[in-house]
Amino acid sequence: MSDEDSANSTARSERGSQRSAADERELKLRVTEIFYSMQGETSRVGLPTVFVRLTGCPLRCTYCDTSYAFSGGQSMTPAEILAEVASHRARYVTVTGGEPLAQKNCLELLCALCDAGYDVSLETGGALDISGVDSRVMRVLDIKTPGSGEAEKNLWSNLAALRTRDEIKFVLCDESDYRWAVQVLRERELAARCAVLFSPALGRLSATVLAEWILRDHLPVRLQVQLHKLLWDEAAGR
Repeated sequence: MSDEDSANSTARSERGSQRSAADERELKLRVTEIFYSMQGETSRVGLPTVFVRLTGCPLRCTYCDTSYAFSGGQSMTPAEILAEVASHRARYVTVTGGEPLAQKNCLELLCALCDAGYDVSLETGGALDISGVDSRVMRVLDIKTPGSGEAEKNLWSNLAALRTRDEIKFVLCDESDYRWAVQVLRERELAARCAVLFSPALGRLSATVLAEWILRDHLPVRLQVQLHKLLWDEAAGR
């Protein structure tokens, strides 16, 4: 165990010993849904996974397919969330949104899931600071392209916090987005930091065309398509 991991473990232990029932109530989060499905994206594609979708997002990307998570949801404590996650008997858990980091108690939830022995990943839109996320969590960081309508919200300082086990994702709407992403990839040497994923926005860019561009330009990236959209009807939201 590294010094950083050891320090994190000690801090978590101290927090746990000091936490009361009142503290637990204060840690409530707004949850849109918790469900068991196949991971449709990232290097964990195809793995049975429990998804915890938190409510709320400060961004309004043009291609967003989870706008139903912008508001509503139910209030749950970390203990209640963990109980529902455990009922699905899965090793992998993905905390997503919306934008999960928009809720301050998300960091506590991520720690609790790791403490419970799950292999945890976080899907974040890249506009909020990721440096406080538990070191055991795999962080999947979106970099918003001009086509998303939210490129000015990218928090570029997040790149310095990435580790080799994290991943960067670009959702591309057209060739202009692709050229922009290639420039960012090269200028910021992203492939030297962690795995980089290029994904076509559904209905706006052909996966085949994107694959041909990646091959033509010899890019050190992974083509990503949304497996769950191929397996189940898009309207099912899975």
